[in-house]
Amino acid sequence: MIDRFTLWCYSLLMSSLIPFVKQRLLKKGRHEPGYLFRPQERFGLYDTTPTKDLIWIHAVSLGESRAAAVLLARIRKSHPTLRFLLTHGTSTGREEGLRMLQAGDLQVWQPWDTPQAVNRFFEHFKPKIGLLIETEIWPNLLACAKNKNIPVVLINARMSLKSYKKALSLSFLSKPAFRSLCFALAQNEQDAKFLKHLDCNVKQVVGNIKFDAQLNPLQIEQGKTWREKRNKPMVLFASSREGEEKLFLDAIQELSPEVSSQVIWSIVPRHPQRFAEVEQLIESKDFVCAKRTSCDQLLDVLNLDFPQNQITVFLGNSMGEMNFYYSSAELALLGGSFLAFGGQNLIESIASECPIVVGPYTYNFQEVALQACAMGAAKEVANMKSAVSQALHLMEKQAELDEMNANGLRFIHAHQGATERTFQAIDALLVE
Repeated sequence: MIDRFTLWCYSLLMSSLIPFVKQRLLKKGRHEPGYLFRPQERFGLYDTTPTKDLIWIHAVSLGESRAAAVLLARIRKSHPTLRFLLTHGTSTGREEGLRMLQAGDLQVWQPWDTPQAVNRFFEHFKPKIGLLIETEIWPNLLACAKNKNIPVVLINARMSLKSYKKALSLSFLSKPAFRSLCFALAQNEQDAKFLKHLDCNVKQVVGNIKFDAQLNPLQIEQGKTWREKRNKPMVLFASSREGEEKLFLDAIQELSPEVSSQVIWSIVPRHPQRFAEVEQLIESKDFVCAKRTSCDQLLDVLNLDFPQNQITVFLGNSMGEMNFYYSSAELALLGGSFLAFGGQNLIESIASECPIVVGPYTYNFQEVALQACAMGAAKEVANMKSAVSQALHLMEKQAELDEMNANGLRFIHAHQGATERTFQAIDALLVE
């Protein structure tokens, strides 16, 4: 009765927030039109005709969608006739998910977590099972799935200390939700420990699927070609977040012009809606801004001119080309780790043979960051100024960069195999 009353109170709150959700979608849609596409789906209203026995995969954002792509490809290899329903919460996640679709597959927005919306979602699509990627725990969604006897598995499950403490403080709501899962497959032992404390049935620790992601070979080749062709090395600030770009540019400004002009400084913001904002920031610092979008084709970037004595910042204002950016840079700084955002996935950088420097805030990917640093595949610094100094040091120490690359490839190889372990753990549910 306590669980039912708690869920009722939560549902009342989520229903009352619907006007604010609509307003937020309109606001986001001004910068990212994708948020204005089929908004009715957010509230369980659909005009699609589903096929039977859909496998539902929920990948809320870009990183989760990329992890989902790796697992989906493995499932299709053994079960090519299965059809999938993809749900997402962000525009970038949905755009990435679109690349996975085949004939008979469907893609919609994640339903807002009210009883009415999630019930319409399950009644309309009637998925066979649900696979949630990493952290997506929604009380009404899981309660409704359980009531309809739809098994839901938390895949590639992770739980940071910050998230664990928050979930523990709301245990009256979070524990029933975790108990509604069929089981979870954790990335590491610490994730499993936190999940078990929240009453989650952790079936197995399988590792991180993202280690199995396939790189884009054409982008890697083009990036390496650009690196070899340039007359200057490049330091890439990858997946930067709001406020971090200013720290980066300020640190560059503190250098002497003779030093800073010997490097191409590059920024690729995490979110596309901030491209214009970051461009204005670069120009406000009186740096020359070279942009990816000034080139029609990716290969045209190779023809950009970077004068020897000029301080230039290259802005990677495009989506889906991170393999190119990483492989073209001598070194990367990890966005989201220099202010309290919790960091980003550093696996892609290391796999692209781009050594990486991380800041003090990596709690979203703490285990991976710690292991990478311990194996010599990454270096941790205390702040942005130290990161820029470390980058300049490594630019002059090719042997150290080569060693980091070699350590990085060993690091990636040592942690591969999570996709196959995950597939084996869920295969029985797929074919029931």
